[in-house]
Amino acid sequence: MMIPVCRLADLPRGEAYRLEVDPPVAVFHTEDGEVFAIDDTCTHQDASLSDGWLEGCEVECPLHASKFDLRTGSVDSPPARLPVRTHQVLIEDGMVYVLPSEAAPNLPPSCAVARLTGGRA
Repeated sequence: MMIPVCRLADLPRGEAYRLEVDPPVAVFHTEDGEVFAIDDTCTHQDASLSDGWLEGCEVECPLHASKFDLRTGSVDSPPARLPVRTHQVLIEDGMVYVLPSEAAPNLPPSCAVARLTGGRA
């Protein structure tokens, strides 16, 4: 099911939007105009990636500086070891939509949601 996020015009380049779903999803609009969606929770420790620093197609976690590739979800810099899930993004008539992944999230052990949803840590 596609989830409406916001109008593309309301998400400036270089910024992120936190989608309040369970678990939360971060939608990033890169400086190059691309839009990506990943799980908002760092896989190392419970921190919001939408609060991190966006550089190119990479986001740096604000807590311990793990870096994640927005295109693949892979870890580009530790201490995180597990990737974040990526989600499909569709832009239609100026509106951003996210189709959540059906894969299990890689949530940190400290995150209570991990225990409730069966997320791996």
